[in-house]
Amino acid sequence: MRRLLLLAPLLLCTVGCGVLQNSEGEATDAAREVARKAGERLHSQRPRTAEQVGRSASTLDGVEVLGLAGTETHEGDGVEVVVRTSGTAYNGFFDVKEVVVRRCFSIRVSPASEWGEKPGDVDCPDGPAMTFAPPPAPPRLPYEELRSQLPRVPKGGRVDEAEVRRVIAGLDMDPAIRTEVEEAGGRVGILLAVKGDGFDAQDCVLARVAPGETEVWVPPRIQRMPGEGGCSVGFALNPLPAPH
Repeated sequence: MRRLLLLAPLLLCTVGCGVLQNSEGEATDAAREVARKAGERLHSQRPRTAEQVGRSASTLDGVEVLGLAGTETHEGDGVEVVVRTSGTAYNGFFDVKEVVVRRCFSIRVSPASEWGEKPGDVDCPDGPAMTFAPPPAPPRLPYEELRSQLPRVPKGGRVDEAEVRRVIAGLDMDPAIRTEVEEAGGRVGILLAVKGDGFDAQDCVLARVAPGETEVWVPPRIQRMPGEGGCSVGFALNPLPAPH
């Protein structure tokens, strides 16, 4: 009996230390899961610069960006992002105690990376989390100006394509805005568009001038997605109804 009493404190320490160690491991696994989900959010076939990847990562809940390596996702090994996340677990063997850890992980963003790829464990770099300036705003498309200045042609009249082109030229638009004007069947179609990234909805304004009808509109988002043809001068001349 005396021997058992002497062994009791040692047993308690061993079990208690084991529980604490397991709780810390569980908290680390929770932090790693946050990093893994961040990698899923960053996973894309869209080409991006390291700054774009870092900016996206910094907006994710519970994620701090501490380092970036590489220049673009589609060059070499892609972009490596070092993130810091936190995880919690509970040591409830004797009394409930929250165990909180902060760990750093490496996430690879590249066309070759796999969905749900396990992030690598790395030492946390010194210094504060990185901050990123907001992305530059795209040039504004002159929707209101176009609507107010395009000619109104009465029914039975004739649309003057040259006049429409003069209106477009006088809008003083950003050079990054692409313009197209096309005549067909006595109507003139107009496209004003900002170059898209090939993945997200493109910004564009369409217009059509016809006898008795002048319209200016922005196609629904689904029609402005890549491959849908909503941002084209042909769509301005012959628009399709929006899908339901």
